[in-house]
Amino acid sequence: MRGLQERLKALSSARLQGIGRGVEKESLRVTQEGTLAATPHPRALGAALTHPHITTDFSESQLELITGVHRSAEAAEAELTQVHQAVYRALGDEMMWVGSMPCTLPPDDQIPLGQYGTSNVGQSKTVYRMGLGHRYGRRMQTISGIHYNWSLPEVTTAEYFGLIRNFRRRSFLLLYLFGASPAVSRGFAENAKDLVPLGDDTLHMPHATSLRMGNLGYQSDAQTSLSVSYNSLDSYAASLSDALVRPYPAYQAMGIRSADGGYKQLNDSLLQIENEFYGTIRPKRVIFPGERPLHALRERGVEYIEVRCMDLDPFVPAGIALATMRMIDIFLLHCLLDESPLDSPNEVAELGRNQQRVAARGREPGLKLERGGVEMLMTDWLREILTECGPIAASLDAHEGTDAHSQALAAARAAVLAPETLPSARVLAEMKALHGGSHDAFVRAQS
Repeated sequence: MRGLQERLKALSSARLQGIGRGVEKESLRVTQEGTLAATPHPRALGAALTHPHITTDFSESQLELITGVHRSAEAAEAELTQVHQAVYRALGDEMMWVGSMPCTLPPDDQIPLGQYGTSNVGQSKTVYRMGLGHRYGRRMQTISGIHYNWSLPEVTTAEYFGLIRNFRRRSFLLLYLFGASPAVSRGFAENAKDLVPLGDDTLHMPHATSLRMGNLGYQSDAQTSLSVSYNSLDSYAASLSDALVRPYPAYQAMGIRSADGGYKQLNDSLLQIENEFYGTIRPKRVIFPGERPLHALRERGVEYIEVRCMDLDPFVPAGIALATMRMIDIFLLHCLLDESPLDSPNEVAELGRNQQRVAARGREPGLKLERGGVEMLMTDWLREILTECGPIAASLDAHEGTDAHSQALAAARAAVLAPETLPSARVLAEMKALHGGSHDAFVRAQS
């Protein structure tokens, strides 16, 4: 704690005021009835390949809204709201689905892939998505969330990797506080283990925080063989580079081209491109046209990090609340400033188990997590982290002349004591009380 406070005191006001943050929000386009829209990306929204703020993610029916980099959370939220409003003006009778878990979906092969025109770049983006569909199923790719991009001036690549290691150790805090996907449409998870009925068309886990971040979400048997080290840029790049050239037997058997000569996937490697690797956080760098992300990182170092574990918040129009952004800022500074030992394969396995426990059982009374081979109460660990965040919130408030960060932190502390106030608990409560236990009816009403 003392070391953290000393490093906090050493941060100049200019550096704190120079924190950059931006938001990327994924959201399915749906009909008024709550089914996936079968229409193309609206022409009024511009070209998905080139528009700086509005594009598509995996599916042609999956919007991605992107803000610029902002020096305050308020400015980031304001731009996200403006982009949101611009999109809604172009949607006509369609809506943006406010839940992370998808609406009623058509058969897998009828979920449309993102289309980006006839250029080589545009075609390769669609083929990449075709490969994702063959490898993992298109349904899984329709799960949506918030990505939070963050930077601090004068942070070295090694320091960013220290932040990443600490984030991976403690990201269960974000799943607990902000997870909002405890239930799912029955059709999406008919064969899933451990899920129990909530209503006729809905399955859930009673104490879940984020099914999106658990076994039901972005999971890949193939990628379990990929051991990525975050101890340095060199070790990170080496492990991903290997996966980009290592053939994977199941993908070799699938073949690269179909019988009619069309592409089924970009290649038969474990990863088609770097972005196929699933992770809760990524080191990032703005790339030049045609440049590969790993090349950019190796040449110029880490420029910012991308937090990828945030569910859409169905209770706020833009999908992420202002107080949530402030809490993420506090948490990321804590991860950056605290001591960050190198990770080990044993610890990485432990972190994975912790993530699964909190995703599936985060509100379960007495839940224990593993820390250095020893089990401890999750609530004790949460309180410890949030206590250490106190001076960080106070420092951010002092530089901004506000108490907004301290209020966000106080709300997080209160939520540890009152799990029934968490978004995941509120989602289930409203589904039961107002929508007959129906996931789709709840999300459609919120949308």
